[in-house]
Amino acid sequence: MANVNTDLTEEDAADLQFPKDATSQKPSTSSVVNVSDKSIILGYCSNCYDKLMIKYIFCDTCKLNICLQCFSNGSEFGNHKNNHDYRVLTTNFILFENSDWTAEEELRLLDSLMLYGNWSLVALDFPNRTLNEIKEHYEYFYLDRNGSPDMPGYDKEPEFPEIIVPYRFHLTNFEDPPRYASNTIGYQSLAGYNPARGDFENEYDKNAEDLLSPLETLDSDNPVFETLTDLQCAIVQSYNNRLKERQRRKTIIAQHGLLVLRKTISWLHRYDATITKPIYEKLMRFMHLCDPTKFAMLMEGLHRAGELKIRIQRLMLLRKAGITTLAEGRMYLKLQQIHEDKKKQLKLFRSNPQFNWKISKNATLELFPKFTKRRTSFAPLDIVGMPGYEKLTDKERDMCSTVRLVPATYLELKQVLIIENSKLGHVKLQTARRLLKIDVNKTRKLYDFLASEGYITKKAQNESAEDEQEFSDVFMKTLTYTDRFRKFKNKETISAVRNLLNQKKLHKFELAAIANLCPETAEEAKSLIPSLEGRFEDEELQTVLEDIQTKRSIQY
Repeated sequence: MANVNTDLTEEDAADLQFPKDATSQKPSTSSVVNVSDKSIILGYCSNCYDKLMIKYIFCDTCKLNICLQCFSNGSEFGNHKNNHDYRVLTTNFILFENSDWTAEEELRLLDSLMLYGNWSLVALDFPNRTLNEIKEHYEYFYLDRNGSPDMPGYDKEPEFPEIIVPYRFHLTNFEDPPRYASNTIGYQSLAGYNPARGDFENEYDKNAEDLLSPLETLDSDNPVFETLTDLQCAIVQSYNNRLKERQRRKTIIAQHGLLVLRKTISWLHRYDATITKPIYEKLMRFMHLCDPTKFAMLMEGLHRAGELKIRIQRLMLLRKAGITTLAEGRMYLKLQQIHEDKKKQLKLFRSNPQFNWKISKNATLELFPKFTKRRTSFAPLDIVGMPGYEKLTDKERDMCSTVRLVPATYLELKQVLIIENSKLGHVKLQTARRLLKIDVNKTRKLYDFLASEGYITKKAQNESAEDEQEFSDVFMKTLTYTDRFRKFKNKETISAVRNLLNQKKLHKFELAAIANLCPETAEEAKSLIPSLEGRFEDEELQTVLEDIQTKRSIQY
């Protein structure tokens, strides 16, 4: 290290314009020979940002690297002065004892191994050394740790390694990825995902490749060659952006586990009573903005908040009943359950004919009467803490508990009838049954309650008795089933399909079966209706079925 003089003269300053390491050693002959054209970059000069090779200057005061050119010119920059203490750093020296490899060659060896990973390409960077010499040097000084004891060790392979024989393992115990047919429910539940291939049948934005189809090779002599090239580059960039969006959606599906529909639905149903369906459906839209773990923590936090809210509501009801301790609350709920059971038993006991004073005196009674099995009467539903409970009035809570309606369902049904009432100015009972599609008894009670509270208006007194007649539960369920599962839902389509089938020589049963089942292929139609076998050619029958499917698809 050079000595720093406090009093500098002009002559001393002039001397500083040259390298201070006047006694620098010349590189040995072996070092010169072994340096290849591919030099190791040790860093960059802090002044001119040139690459540092083999030898450079290190400022001890500023802790900066300086190339020989800037140092010889006495360059000053930033806080660096040309009178600072310095050191000459070089890689032209032997690193390990008993070796003729310089530090530069050692660096080049490690970089080549990291870059190529095979000895043949590594040897190309050392033209003056053989392949075996390079291998032996690396194994001796690095793997065997003879270069330095601080080098990391590794586990050596056993002297007699066990040979892995495939037939020793039960490979048949591993299930193959599911391969569902395209027309099955399992295939639809996976959204067209092929587990064996790990990809989707129909990708998101599947027409993205159409952007590249019209591109053509441009002629460099074209006067607008650069403009057209920029346009093509913009199109390719747009295509890449669409591919990124496709991959982003795949990543979201994989990370959040949204591929299996049933698993996702069952996971969301867990929050029906606490977070409620309308809220978690909105939260699902922000799933792509969160890490899966953080989103799960968010949902669990809201779930816990909902549980605490339900518990607080139950405690408020107990408090209203005069209960102040948890032990009293448990006793109260237990006695309440016993009370409800006793009420059911008492009601069943009183239904015995022996206690009916209206029975005739001449009627004979059994000595040990058997209790007749009556229609089960359900106890009031406990709706405390259910979704939408806090939005109900006291009367609505009593009605929901008595009719056994979930508060959230009641609010939806109420909104449906209010909207219908705002359209027509009134709501018929028959219209309410058609819109709500629930039990007829519940519909009547809900209809009367909303009318008495002023939410809806009944039709005038001259309304026909047909609108107010009571329908059996079986009739309403049948009507609901047929309305939900019928294939054709307007008169025009039904008439068109009937006219089409009447043109063929079909039995009435065959006509009804084809119209109701709507088979998609001739083979399927003949398997469902065996009488068609031998009477129609597959092509003729397939044409009729495709025409029916077309009419069905355009009826909405």
